[in-house]
Amino acid sequence: MIRNGIDRIQEEAHLFKGKRLGLITSPTGLNQDFVSTIQILHENYNLVAMFSPEHGVRGDQDAGAMVDTYLDPLTGVPVHSLYRKDSKRLTQEMLDEVDMVVYDIQDVGTRYYTFIYTMLYALEDCAKVGKEIVVLDRINPLDGVTVEGNILKDGYQSFVGNYPLAVRYGLTAGEIAVMANEQMNWNGKLHVVKCDGWDRNMLLPDTGRPWIMPSMGIPRFDSALLYPGTCLFEGSNLSEGRGTTAPFEMIGAPFINAEKLADEMNGKQLPGVMFRPVYFKPTFSKFQGELCHGVQLHITDNRSLKPLETGVQLMYTIKHNFEDFSFLPPLKEGSRPFIDLLGGDNMYRDESVDVPALLEKFREESHKFEQSKQEYHLY
Repeated sequence: MIRNGIDRIQEEAHLFKGKRLGLITSPTGLNQDFVSTIQILHENYNLVAMFSPEHGVRGDQDAGAMVDTYLDPLTGVPVHSLYRKDSKRLTQEMLDEVDMVVYDIQDVGTRYYTFIYTMLYALEDCAKVGKEIVVLDRINPLDGVTVEGNILKDGYQSFVGNYPLAVRYGLTAGEIAVMANEQMNWNGKLHVVKCDGWDRNMLLPDTGRPWIMPSMGIPRFDSALLYPGTCLFEGSNLSEGRGTTAPFEMIGAPFINAEKLADEMNGKQLPGVMFRPVYFKPTFSKFQGELCHGVQLHITDNRSLKPLETGVQLMYTIKHNFEDFSFLPPLKEGSRPFIDLLGGDNMYRDESVDVPALLEKFREESHKFEQSKQEYHLY
């Protein structure tokens, strides 16, 4: 049986007893019996505060929505936002309320996903004031060995990439915390409650555990497995499928020729994936209410699929075939285009980019990261 950190909490009860606990969690904070980490800490220990990441501790906030302080209706515990317009950090006032911060959120194994930066910010903030922090570790649904993509460069930090990770990094949240705590010289009082029974080679379907949506944008395991590649389209004027029932599985725009694109992509014979012409009208986000033409990516082999390389091949195929394709401008004056923040570099906007050479560069960087990360493996 595979257990996440929360499933082993009673074995590590000494960490929590007699302490005022502050919890960072989300709807994925559940034990194997679907009991929430909120309920477990509230009933068994002294839970005095919660800190809300993007989407809220109970998942009732939209992507990007700013969350204000409120009382959790089920426990009466105050919930403070870590997704404020002016900051995504723990304040001194928040930390004064607690002796220890506990983190329990399911990661999706991809650099763009914001929850790991909520964790790393909390680790750094706790280290500065000498507060303890516990990561209730969880398995990586994209396995703990496969690494893809480039390493984020200095100067490209943001909330979708704030640490020099490969795009698909093959680490658990607990391992990332240990790595950052050492490499950044934070020297925080970090404890990781480890998983057990997990083999690093396992993808989520191999574990027998159910998929719990970490957000509405990642409704299925297939969405998560494609996400390292298809999330790049958030930096473009194409729909990445938000506002449909298959976000990050469908890519399109009104100006795409769906059949032509599907034929060309299938002609590349990329491993583990097939492309189907598709038509959809997003109910929100890009092209809301407009008919988009594009492709749906169908995974045929979880193991051979290279999602980042697939996404890059798809993006440049569209760019070279449809002149209306463009990368989005910066969100505000003086900032970087979003594709640069996702890419951790500005290479995607290079007009002379050679795709095979770019992918080979990615393989070299991912191999380098794969070697360096191994000393931080906990499993």
